[in-house]
Amino acid sequence: MNPESRSPAVPREFVDALRDGRNFLLSSHAHPDGDAIGSEVALARLLRSVGRSATIWNVDPAPATYAGVIGDMAIHVGATPPPGFPGDFDFVVPLECPQLDRTGLEQSLGRLPILNMDHHLGNRLYGVANWVDTEAPAVAEMVLHLAHALEAPIDAATANALYLGLSTDTGSFRFSNATPRAFDAAAELVRLGARPEQIAGWLYESQPPGAVRLLGEVLETLELHCEQRIASVRLELDMFDRAGAAQTDSEGLIDYPRSIRGVEAVALFRERPEGDVKVSLRSRGRVDVGAIASRRGGGGHRNAAGCLIGSREDESGVIAELATAVTASAEEAVAASAEEAVAASAEEAVAA
Repeated sequence: MNPESRSPAVPREFVDALRDGRNFLLSSHAHPDGDAIGSEVALARLLRSVGRSATIWNVDPAPATYAGVIGDMAIHVGATPPPGFPGDFDFVVPLECPQLDRTGLEQSLGRLPILNMDHHLGNRLYGVANWVDTEAPAVAEMVLHLAHALEAPIDAATANALYLGLSTDTGSFRFSNATPRAFDAAAELVRLGARPEQIAGWLYESQPPGAVRLLGEVLETLELHCEQRIASVRLELDMFDRAGAAQTDSEGLIDYPRSIRGVEAVALFRERPEGDVKVSLRSRGRVDVGAIASRRGGGGHRNAAGCLIGSREDESGVIAELATAVTASAEEAVAASAEEAVAASAEEAVAA
């Protein structure tokens, strides 16, 4: 089956707004990841290809490993608005933001009509038009379908940007969101000129020395909990200076404790200059870290989520909630196995 033939429908009002507008402001969440940057760059290129103007504005800079995808695309960074804001812009398009305050620019962006494009459960539907597809493996995959709806040409650089988003949000196609839709999109993007080997080289074989030293600092804080089924690490503010690392060098740190055999859930506690702590959560299988993050005012997916806590004293509470989730997941697995055994016995009895 042709991948395009089973593409999800893009809401009519979303496409109409993009066709009616002339000048768009694109943004995404603070500390942008590969899906955020790849989707922004690709959408800006697509809009420009159909005669529109597009400007990207993020509160934080992109990791250096994404420079190859960004190319000569200018990204306005920081709290100060770009030139012409707000009067020159028709719409703002926040990408991969379940709520506007995830951008860190909500006071400014809220002054414009919003086209909300996301794939997270619990999206607040805060736009004048909302396209939230929780089955999408990445927002980059949604941008691919949007390109078809706009009849916009997809060149190799745009395909590469979308492949970056798809690859990073699926954990290089290792996570549970590596669905048939993800592989259909990947195949199409490669046909359009995306280069997986180039993206992999940028992501995994071009780390600055400071990033590797920062990894060592973080792994020194490794703790295991709940019979080694939970791992936690800490990223403290002074580690960046000791390692000679940039703030953006923290991308991907959580993947290392997640790789430990038997670990089902991971928490990375990152100190912020504001005095609070950003919590990044990852899990395997049935362990629902999205629910934990949601209860604490954050959000995300079942196996990848995040939130903020007041201070380091609150970290033990997060670990306790993870322990409860891991235990519940184990009990669910046992119950499911028992049900399968009963069903199999019943089938054998009928067959006999």
